[in-house]
Amino acid sequence: MSEDHRFPCPNCGADYRFAPNEGKLICDHCGHSEALADPGPWAGAIQELDFRAAIEARLPEAEIEETRVSQCPNCGAQVEFDGDQHAAECPFCATPVVTGTGTHRHIKPKGVLPFGLTERDAQKAMADWLGRLWFAPNGLQEYARKGRKLDGIYVPYWTYDADTKSTYTGERGTIYYVTETVMRDGKPTQVQVQKIRWRPASGRVARFFDDVLVLASKSLPKKYTDALEPWDLSELKPYTPEFLAGFLAEGYQVELAEGYEEARAIMDRTIDRDVRFDIGGDRQRVHQINTQVSDVTFKHILLPVWMAAYKFRGKTYRFVVNGRTGRVQGERPWSVWKITFAVLAGLIVAGVVGYLYAMNG
Repeated sequence: MSEDHRFPCPNCGADYRFAPNEGKLICDHCGHSEALADPGPWAGAIQELDFRAAIEARLPEAEIEETRVSQCPNCGAQVEFDGDQHAAECPFCATPVVTGTGTHRHIKPKGVLPFGLTERDAQKAMADWLGRLWFAPNGLQEYARKGRKLDGIYVPYWTYDADTKSTYTGERGTIYYVTETVMRDGKPTQVQVQKIRWRPASGRVARFFDDVLVLASKSLPKKYTDALEPWDLSELKPYTPEFLAGFLAEGYQVELAEGYEEARAIMDRTIDRDVRFDIGGDRQRVHQINTQVSDVTFKHILLPVWMAAYKFRGKTYRFVVNGRTGRVQGERPWSVWKITFAVLAGLIVAGVVGYLYAMNG
């Protein structure tokens, strides 16, 4: 994230914006456009950083930057706004925010997944999703049909790489059947009963983890951002501030060490599956896994999300759209009147069916 995401048009001086559908900078004032500079043959190689060096504050100063941010007093989101913007609405919770001069010193992004959907594309995806919701208030559906403004936000994530080698002990279970005699209706009956034969098992498994993804924001419900996956990280571009022109960017709130704890939990679940596969058999018991982790690296990346915060009867509801695939997730209010009507209609139908059944009986 740079200090300034504004890029003036050389023709008229108005701000450029990055156009997702064209992949270049466009001036909405005069129509002038400009292709992004070719980053060169190294474009596909986004540098990983040493995790231990970062934890011990030994990263080169060139990997650190300080940006001006505004922190929402309601949800705590730290969002960068244009330097000439004095007041705004928090895109995460629709709370009015007065922009100030707070700063956020952080590790620079290494990669960015550029927006692939325009705001109109995202509005259509959200309207389609809302239209499929049962018992949603008419006001919410009207909100979607009017195509209210969405905010394009780059959300911070960490990715972690690690080489792991694990030893384990456990048991392999093999299913077999025996014939037993049981009494049924006063008569002896032979039945097949399942048994499991357990035998000790031990071994080693190894796995290299590449780009374990961890959300670095606390402003959005994680269950929604997780549901926006998958993200095609193979399409990551080396970070340049031009991709952020016309968009907002959130500063990370989950620190690197905290994110690594979540990444390790993800790795451990995968290693447990690897161990069970290695044990084999029909059933597995895992008693102990000892894992050595080495060569841990990381990078800070930005992923694109279109977002809307909608207030209904004093409560904020948020909707997020994957800025590449159009996948939608969000909170939704319920219409009490629609639910009541549906329940009454159901009772009436049940009553009619019961009456007809009684008459025909």
